[in-house]
Amino acid sequence: MYQFATWKYWLVISVLVIGTLFALPNIYGRDPALQLSRSDRHPIDDATIQRVLKVLDDQHIKPNAQYVEGDRLVVRLNSEETRAKARTAIQESTAGDFTVALSKASRMPEWLRKLGFKPMSLGLDLSGGVHFVYEVDTAGAVNQAMETLERDVRTILRDKNIHYVSVTSENGVLRVNLRDATDLQKAASAITPSDGSLVVETQTNADGSSLTARYTDKALKERQQAAVEKNILTLRNRVSQLGISEPLVAKQGAERIVVELPGIDDPNQAIRVLGATATLEFRMVDEINNAYEAMRTKHIPLGSKLYMRRDDGGPILLKREVVVSGEQLTDATSTVSEGQPAVSVKLDARGGDAMLKNTQQNVGKPMATVYIERKRLAQGEQCKGTRVNDDCTEENVINVATIRGVFSSQFQITGLQATEAKDLSLLLRSGSLAAPLTMVEQRTVGPSLGNDNIDKGVRAMEIGLVLTFIFMAIYYRAFGWVANAVLLSNLVLTVGLLSMLQASLSLPGIAAVVFHLGIAVDANILIYERIREELRNGNSPMSSINAGFEKAFATIADSNVTTLIAGIVLWGFGTGTIKSFAIVMTLGIATSLFTSVVGSRALVHFVWGRKKRLESLSI
Repeated sequence: MYQFATWKYWLVISVLVIGTLFALPNIYGRDPALQLSRSDRHPIDDATIQRVLKVLDDQHIKPNAQYVEGDRLVVRLNSEETRAKARTAIQESTAGDFTVALSKASRMPEWLRKLGFKPMSLGLDLSGGVHFVYEVDTAGAVNQAMETLERDVRTILRDKNIHYVSVTSENGVLRVNLRDATDLQKAASAITPSDGSLVVETQTNADGSSLTARYTDKALKERQQAAVEKNILTLRNRVSQLGISEPLVAKQGAERIVVELPGIDDPNQAIRVLGATATLEFRMVDEINNAYEAMRTKHIPLGSKLYMRRDDGGPILLKREVVVSGEQLTDATSTVSEGQPAVSVKLDARGGDAMLKNTQQNVGKPMATVYIERKRLAQGEQCKGTRVNDDCTEENVINVATIRGVFSSQFQITGLQATEAKDLSLLLRSGSLAAPLTMVEQRTVGPSLGNDNIDKGVRAMEIGLVLTFIFMAIYYRAFGWVANAVLLSNLVLTVGLLSMLQASLSLPGIAAVVFHLGIAVDANILIYERIREELRNGNSPMSSINAGFEKAFATIADSNVTTLIAGIVLWGFGTGTIKSFAIVMTLGIATSLFTSVVGSRALVHFVWGRKKRLESLSI
């Protein structure tokens, strides 16, 4: 009789139970579903749910299930046709109060969903998803660079005590009109950069003294290329923070970016967040003039600008001078302040200095936060700001607070909804777009091809497993059935890990599953052949079992570790389906090592190790 450590049995049982629980949602399949989020970003409440259900009931549509997930209402339906009918009914009956997205929802029981378990994420080739192609407005990148240059020149001239009449930019040329001709050379020297990226020319005529500045052709080309690269990085940051598994964000040609989002839950949110250019401005409130009078007479006082408040829709006058702009933000985090959603922001050194000077001079006075969002309008969507073709720029005052004390680079913005705070912090943290994006292609990849791929992949895996089971049972007898049980548990643990990590499974990922199951069988064969060799050498059955596991371990470890290294390298440097293959292979090798060495040994000793007299082995 051989004593096998009890804690090892419990370790194997615990891992199998946990792995089975995580893998369990995958056996129930998925139904067509709708995901509804409120357009005003408010959370879903009982009244909202009842309103949606009444709309569906009027159309004689009975959902399979409905539940709230985060800030979205998920309605699970029984067919694609019913889903299409339900979506049309909701959009027509609610007058744009909801953003409605098509998705699929798991049929798993309520108790599994409440415990937080999810089925594994499927890649674009299996589950369908969305495919976007964006074109970078490189001319817009130049305009943004000129706007930044215009602000910087104003700051430089003020710091140098150089008096100017105006600073304007148009068609890629910055013009500075000076009051005093004696300041002309001083101003030119002050704004000429050391890297030679600007060409500065001075002019003196009857109208006064002025200078012009423009970027060189080389500098413009570099800025355009940098804008594309910066936008790719920004999109990757935004996609990763949306929680989408295994996305593809890559450059296509000189000015285009491809974005593929497999199995996306809320494509409307992705479109809104990916293409949006969000920033903030902090301005002091004009307390002297009357905002309602300015709105009525359409006469805006000099040095002020009229805005609308987001909370009550009323007008408010702010000073034109920007205290701090969004470009000076270095970090933004969604948080809670006094029980209310907030965004905690950090400024760079220049922004911190500007905020410090402003708060020192204006303690007790109100300062406003202006939220500026530039986006491409969807079909039928209304613009609540300035519209140019299909581009919309919305500017709203989201917060007005009295300056109670002096602060500089760290403070909080309040007065936001929870989802607003989350989206705003995401956009600010992931960085602003270096140039506007135009969506030139939007394609939804249907799941019909994915279902066919899944069916064929699963069928191939089933055939391979059945043939392997038969071979192992015939060739290794009772030990072969142990290997089959270990192989099945290996598959369950791999699926459980994929579900737990929400790693994307693509068609190459299914191939990786079959591949690593072959490696797992190979490990058992090495152990069993070692046991046979020990028996042929005349050792007792129990000592042969122990020697087989111990002597085969080094070989198994060597072969798996080398494959594991290759998988980790592919995981780190691969993208798309290559990365999916690497992830599944790496996780599969890890589970294979555990099940083949620890799990197999535990099962073998449970069956044969407890016998007091073991005369022979069925191997």
